[in-house]
Amino acid sequence: GGFSTKIHLKCDHRGLPLAFLLTGGEQNDTPFFEALLDASPCPVPRAVVCDKGYDSHANRQAARNRGIIPVIPRRRNAKNPQRHFPKALYRGRARIEQLFGKIKRFKRIALRCEKTAANFASMLALVCAFIWIKFVHRA
Repeated sequence: GGFSTKIHLKCDHRGLPLAFLLTGGEQNDTPFFEALLDASPCPVPRAVVCDKGYDSHANRQAARNRGIIPVIPRRRNAKNPQRHFPKALYRGRARIEQLFGKIKRFKRIALRCEKTAANFASMLALVCAFIWIKFVHRA
């Protein structure tokens, strides 16, 4: 927990949380891509949409090996610039940003009140459960 924690979040196309990982704020996002892909028992997605933090050849190849289309923009300083980028698919990334907005409405998560990683992960799991309950109740 604490002030330097990154939340790596996996959601579906409806913006519902499927899995999350917590890492230190100083760590790079790239090494946790495969762990996040394998984090939930849901069916294999057709595409994975990520931000530039997950940009690497290894991550793209890991997604392709699983039969998933990687939609990851390249960083500005990338050696091989992208010729074509599926902007229509990348618009779906708004779902994850909206999900983070829903999660940050809970004060204990937004202010990172929990000091240990176990307590912070527990609060985050509780918030994700609340989001699912609200979705099921509306349906």
